[in-house]
Amino acid sequence: MELVSLYKNPIPEGAHSGKVQVDDRVYLRYARWAPTTHYVRGTVVLVQGRSEYIEKYFETVSDLRRRGFWVATFDWRGQGGSSRDLNNPNKGHIWDFGQYDNDLKHFMSEVVLPDCPKPYYALGHSMGGHNLLRNAGMGLCQFERIVLSAPMLRLSREITGLPHEVVSLAATLAGWCGLGESYVLHGQDENMNLRGFRKNKLTRDKERFQRNKEILEAAPELSIGSPTYAWLLAALRSTSLVMQPSFTQNIKISILLVGAGSDRIVSNFATREFAERMKNGSNVIIPNSRHEILQEVDSVRDQFWAGFDAFIPGEDQAVSSLKRSA
Repeated sequence: MELVSLYKNPIPEGAHSGKVQVDDRVYLRYARWAPTTHYVRGTVVLVQGRSEYIEKYFETVSDLRRRGFWVATFDWRGQGGSSRDLNNPNKGHIWDFGQYDNDLKHFMSEVVLPDCPKPYYALGHSMGGHNLLRNAGMGLCQFERIVLSAPMLRLSREITGLPHEVVSLAATLAGWCGLGESYVLHGQDENMNLRGFRKNKLTRDKERFQRNKEILEAAPELSIGSPTYAWLLAALRSTSLVMQPSFTQNIKISILLVGAGSDRIVSNFATREFAERMKNGSNVIIPNSRHEILQEVDSVRDQFWAGFDAFIPGEDQAVSSLKRSA
């Protein structure tokens, strides 16, 4: 599908969009932009979280272009404008996170490497950040440096409602009973961005929340609801893999992990634990931020960009920059 433009969320000028064919059944919607500056600093691959879509990041795309970067992004399979596997397109579904590895591989080989200049950096949010860590730990990484926003290293107890081991057992049993394609308990078609600002766990910024709500109202085909048991089990298995000390030691590049101080979606404790084991990892928590740091109030976003600007050129001053901005 084409990119969706709204008065309050116009498509950044100069967009090139299209589809990447992964296999006979799966295509990925993508978009890329050149910088708006006369100088070029490389390319940032912008990697989304679960249930997100390209349009949600138009503001971030513009932020990056003003910094001299090409920007390339895409919708993961099963969400946004990319292929959906199930008859009910609202279900957030996947069988194995290795499928996401394949998505990123095809996107890089068919969109980024042929048409976007080096050096390559990555900026990933939540599940997207998790998938970038998988990429780095498996020796597949083509990025010089990675910045992560609230990476999904362990789901919050507030989200699961039960200990990790109990949730994993329940998801496994659901799979054995043939319920892998069914919603998790209390799951529904509705996207959490449509449930109203007062109930949201994602951002304190009412205007940005409303903007994202209006995108989904204008283009409901971009929306997905709750995950399936199969997605949940795949996520639990993948987070267990990435949190293994041996996996962490395989990561050779520098990574900045930026956590949200008021995150109710993923575990900041797991993020700190992961960063402490990394040879080249730094972890900073932005106070009072909810999960979606890049959709937050300006004061939070300013702190994030201060760290990004210090880290991406290769100057390891991101942590101190963020602390000064806090």
